[in-house]
Amino acid sequence: MRMVVKGNGAVAHAVRLSRAQVVSAYPITPQTSIIEELATMVARGELDARFIKVESEHSALAGCIGAASAGARTFTATSAQGLALMHELIHWAAGARLPIVLANVNRAMAPGWSIWTDQNDSLSQRDTGWMQIYCQSSQEVVDSVIQAFRVSEKVLLPTMVVLDAFFLSHTYEDAEIPEQAVVDSFLPALDLPHKMDLEHPAALGNLVFPDRYMEFRRKMDLAHDLALDVWDEVGREWGQLTGRPYGVVEEYRLDGAELVLVTAATAASTARPVVDRLRDAGVPVGLVRLRVFRPFPAAVLRSLLGGRRKVLVLDRNCSFGHHGVFHQEVKSALYELPHAEQPRVCGVIAGLGGRDITPDDLGEMLTGVWEGRIQDPVTWWDVLPARDPATAALAMG
Repeated sequence: MRMVVKGNGAVAHAVRLSRAQVVSAYPITPQTSIIEELATMVARGELDARFIKVESEHSALAGCIGAASAGARTFTATSAQGLALMHELIHWAAGARLPIVLANVNRAMAPGWSIWTDQNDSLSQRDTGWMQIYCQSSQEVVDSVIQAFRVSEKVLLPTMVVLDAFFLSHTYEDAEIPEQAVVDSFLPALDLPHKMDLEHPAALGNLVFPDRYMEFRRKMDLAHDLALDVWDEVGREWGQLTGRPYGVVEEYRLDGAELVLVTAATAASTARPVVDRLRDAGVPVGLVRLRVFRPFPAAVLRSLLGGRRKVLVLDRNCSFGHHGVFHQEVKSALYELPHAEQPRVCGVIAGLGGRDITPDDLGEMLTGVWEGRIQDPVTWWDVLPARDPATAALAMG
């Protein structure tokens, strides 16, 4: 069935099709309509699930942890400050190896207060053990949520499916909603191997002494290594069922590209026609879109970017005092290449707090790097000090 659906609605339909058994959530803009739609589906009997109304995001994830520990397929959603409030339990869910799926609608962190998009909220959780998927369209949101349940339940790690606030969450697009029978054939019922069972009582989450703790964390790390292949395998299988295959990254016009733009989420959609225009003008540029960020596809990126002349990494985020997060991760991956194959890597930070990243912006970034006008390791794009040097003093407050 094809329908026009906004990104948040795409999440709700995918959760319904995945037959989630427990939805535990607290509303926060711009995530709220996901939960409103799921609550309506439960009330109408379209989704046979327990909807848990809680008083905070911390409690929302606590409800998911309890339900998942009992073997239920669980889902929640949040944004920004809500995700930050979950932080303690974000660690707990990963350490307990619970296959919870969470939709995070990227929203800039306060202060100053913002309801618009950037990626610092989700990327601040990158070291917690959760897998992270960054989506660029409503269609990809539908497909990625369903795939997230499948992969999470295979490798026993939670997944964060991430979508840009407003550019995707509230933008209506044409998408294909799969038939329930197709999803059922792809996503079997959850059979959690370590669930709470009254017939086989056991203690979960016990105190672990120093001679065993590292082994638990090593197993999480190995699960992430396994998950890269599983994401590819599941993406191919989904493609066979629907005609929409997925990988951990998306390649665009890399043949003959000497300059490659690396970015994620909706910025990649804006970049594609810019790449086309520059190729027509003789600039040998290509695009790599990061889809799976955790586990990080380092070997894939080395194979795609090794031997290129230049790489530009566009970040809608910042690891303050260093670089954009995607930038530093890409550089880390490419460091293992032989020196002769290492491209020059530059980073641009843009679009924080929902500021638009226009095709003209992307064109100027790419031509600036290609022509050597942009050579700094990190460039903050379109910020006030660049327009008016007198405002540079604002950095001191």
